[in-house]
Amino acid sequence: MSKAPTVYDVADRAAVSIATVSRVLRTPDAVRPETRDRVLHAVSELGYVPSGSARGLAERRTGVVGLYFPGFDAVDEIADLDVLAGDGRPDRPFTVVRGAGPREDGHASKLFQDEVLRGAELEAWRRGLVLMVGVGRGDPEASIVRDMAGRVDGLVVLASSIPDDALERLARRVPVVVLSGPRVGDRHDHVTVSNTEAMAELTRHVLAQTGGRAPTYLAGPEDSPDGGQRWQGFREAIAAAGLSVDDVQVLRGDHTRASGRRVGEGLVGRGLPPALMSSNDQMALGVLDAFRGAGVRVPHDVVVTGFDGIDAAALSSPPLTTVRQPMLELGRAAIQVLARRLTAPAAAPMSVSLPVEVLLRDSSDRGR
Repeated sequence: MSKAPTVYDVADRAAVSIATVSRVLRTPDAVRPETRDRVLHAVSELGYVPSGSARGLAERRTGVVGLYFPGFDAVDEIADLDVLAGDGRPDRPFTVVRGAGPREDGHASKLFQDEVLRGAELEAWRRGLVLMVGVGRGDPEASIVRDMAGRVDGLVVLASSIPDDALERLARRVPVVVLSGPRVGDRHDHVTVSNTEAMAELTRHVLAQTGGRAPTYLAGPEDSPDGGQRWQGFREAIAAAGLSVDDVQVLRGDHTRASGRRVGEGLVGRGLPPALMSSNDQMALGVLDAFRGAGVRVPHDVVVTGFDGIDAAALSSPPLTTVRQPMLELGRAAIQVLARRLTAPAAAPMSVSLPVEVLLRDSSDRGR
């Protein structure tokens, strides 16, 4: 096997310096066309492939950025899987199931993270970067994200996914962009959506449908990065309508459809509120499941709304009123902001807020 060509071989073949070869490969528009063409011809003839590791050492860059989430799946509920067992062929190639309900493996509740990841992947690819994804479920000490920090040029982390003190330590090693959640006395770059304003508008719509009677509010986990902003918008609209927030019934789920179903079943047993506003779509869909099974008519008996704008919300019965946040664009924006920070490390911290859409559908329209 012949020796792999080096940058020195390319420079000799093109009769230029190795610095010129480097400029052609990194910023071709900065080199005269005839010189650029000569270098690229030499690269093609020799089959030269730039060394990413060598370039990274020279530039102190890896070309890799990280995206850290607290977890994707309900890991504790996933059954064992061994595709190498036996001859690799299943005993039965398929199974027929009649009357199947929604999946309970936790996947559907993570569509937000799936879409953000897809957006981050697209933007990283567009910028010639490699995206490293870390999943920290069951990692309270954030050891996974610390390990990632030693392998990447910068990190995107979901707000509240790691402790604040750990985040500050990470930011001393690599640039950090915080995804979702407001800035709270820190100097990181932030990317979020207009949670407060959208939830306030949605609450005003619900109050108009209920004749001013206060809805029940279904909150998610207390550490939800967007939960505080959505609750703030709800409170502002309730107060502006002359109602007391103290009189609002607040229930709590874990952002899964199953938890929303349990809440809905409990409300059927205790008595229905005029409306139920959920802080995410999955819980609202679970509530609709429970109400439909109990013969509760939505929106005639009770108005139901969600937040996120996942595709399943448009396909529910009735279609779910919700707020569509730009999940894919969130991932793209986070990588854009991180790329800016890598080129301008001394720039002032940036806060980017993306617009959302309030989608009024049948689950809240009593005029139909």
